[in-house]
Amino acid sequence: MTKGVTFYFVRHGETYLNFMERVQGWANAPLTDRGEVDVHRSGMGLADVEFDAVYSSDLMRTIDTAEIILSENNYADDLTIVPMKAFREVHFGYYEGLPSKVLWDQIDEYVTKQHDLPAGDRHKIQFFMNTVSELDPYNNAENYADFWTRVEAGLIELLQRHAATDKNILVVSHGMTIRNLLEGLVADFSETEPLKNASVTIVKYIEGHFELLAYNQVDHFAEIADDASVDPDEK
Repeated sequence: MTKGVTFYFVRHGETYLNFMERVQGWANAPLTDRGEVDVHRSGMGLADVEFDAVYSSDLMRTIDTAEIILSENNYADDLTIVPMKAFREVHFGYYEGLPSKVLWDQIDEYVTKQHDLPAGDRHKIQFFMNTVSELDPYNNAENYADFWTRVEAGLIELLQRHAATDKNILVVSHGMTIRNLLEGLVADFSETEPLKNASVTIVKYIEGHFELLAYNQVDHFAEIADDASVDPDEK
């Protein structure tokens, strides 16, 4: 029987820039209390998944998220997080840290927005990223080609290490990075819902094809004691 490899893509927990509705790509911010709680809940729900390797972007919010997930895992004693620049979020250049409304007001006529991610097909996402790059007065924001070249190189590296192992690989990354990977890899990908913080998306690679097994999953979140939880209606 042909062997494959299964990737568990997890979006980082909520950060203070998420909470304040500011643009966050390469800019970084610590996890909020709610963010930490949700990551613990997500990790508890994944506690019995035996991971062979763990990767994250090299930004602190994903490293912190990965550490929390491993702290809840029953098979993590010998695992080490491998940070990779390849799995960073899109670089928004001039717009990093600014209120999201500033960015969206400038490109609203070009893209459709749902929460903090552009909705729609691959063409719209590419157009959004290229527009941000063109609007950046300092020319630091990534266009789609630059972003995809970076992320694809990271994925190829993981496939070279883990393809045909039948192992589970944890990759902690970012909302747009994960969404764009899926757009580029999964045939007939049609999901438009923005990825929730600490959500899990599962993709299996076998015989040269990527199969989406779960998208934006949060129903695995474990319940925790009331004194350690955060009201989900509070922001």
